[in-house]
Amino acid sequence: MELEKSGGRAAGGAAGGGEGCLVTAIRLPVRIVVLVLVVPVRMLWDALVVSGRWLDEALLRPVGRGLLWLARAVFVWPLVGLWRYLLAPLGQLALWLGKVLIVAPAAWLYRWVLTPVGRGVVWLVRGIGTVLAAVGAGVYAVLAWLVRYLVVVPAVWVYRWVLTPVGRGVVWLVRGIGTVLAAVGAGVYAVLAWLVRYLVVVPAAWLYRWVLTPAGHAIAWCARGVAWAVAMVVRGVGTALYWITRVLFVLPALAVWRWLLVPAGRAVMWLLRGVGTVLTVIGREIGDALGHAWRVAAHISLVVGRFLATLFRWIFVEPVRWVYRSVLTPVGHAVRDAVLRPAARAARSVGRATRQALASARESVRQARADFRRMLFGEPRKPQLTDRGEPPARRARTLGGRTTALTKD
Repeated sequence: MELEKSGGRAAGGAAGGGEGCLVTAIRLPVRIVVLVLVVPVRMLWDALVVSGRWLDEALLRPVGRGLLWLARAVFVWPLVGLWRYLLAPLGQLALWLGKVLIVAPAAWLYRWVLTPVGRGVVWLVRGIGTVLAAVGAGVYAVLAWLVRYLVVVPAVWVYRWVLTPVGRGVVWLVRGIGTVLAAVGAGVYAVLAWLVRYLVVVPAAWLYRWVLTPAGHAIAWCARGVAWAVAMVVRGVGTALYWITRVLFVLPALAVWRWLLVPAGRAVMWLLRGVGTVLTVIGREIGDALGHAWRVAAHISLVVGRFLATLFRWIFVEPVRWVYRSVLTPVGHAVRDAVLRPAARAARSVGRATRQALASARESVRQARADFRRMLFGEPRKPQLTDRGEPPARRARTLGGRTTALTKD
């Protein structure tokens, strides 16, 4: 059915895509050749897959489980037993010894020796600090009074009644000298400005306006004429070179490109497109043929595998099953009924008798131990009931009673 569906899809695609005779001529030989090449590969692949699954289920998994159990028995369980029954008890013992020999003495020493000593030292340091603070405060007050009345007050008096008047006089004198110098400088500046204007600026402006400007205009007019002449010469030479280059190089190159290279390139592109189309068709058909051949080879491999499985079953499995069902099963039932079940009943009866004997022995040992204890220490005293001061039980409240749960003693 899969082949029919794939064939129908291929036919529909061919009809819808407008495939030509080249595709039809290539498809059938390619599929036949690919099918012949792919069938052995697919059968070998299926055989390897089946062998790998059987090897995994029959050999690798049991071996892996056995190796896992062996690794647990050799490495994990001894380490767990060593940790649980040796290292953990030793660690707990070491922890208890450390607590008893180190932590408890250190805590006692800290609580009853170091803490009182430290509090005494703190109290002593606080007292010394308080005394030193009081002494320092007194010394600071005395020094502050001495500095204030021996240094600050005289310095303030000297600043107020000596330095301030002297400074004000000096400032007044400097201001007067600055005013005189400013007036003299203003007069000198006015004289120098008048001399520079009428001796330098006015002659320079007259020279620029009536001499330099006409000369500059004449020089600029001459430069413009020379530049126009040079530009006309250069333009003529450039035009001549342009037409020479166009006629000798550009037009022949354009003709070669248009009438030779372009048709040749189009022919090469058409040839490459044709070759690419053919290669594309061949590659697509080879891919489709590989897919169809792989699926057909799968069906063939499945049929061959079923045939081999049926042959193996009728040659080996069915005889073994018949031997197991017709020979081994009756023999096993007979052995079970004649040997195993009586042996199991005898073993259960022996075990029951052994348990009863052990229970009787334990009871005898318990009675002997109790008699020996009674002989050495006497009869054990029975517990006596003591009065715990609880109030006696009262009767239930009736309709004529005057007390409730809230008014009881």
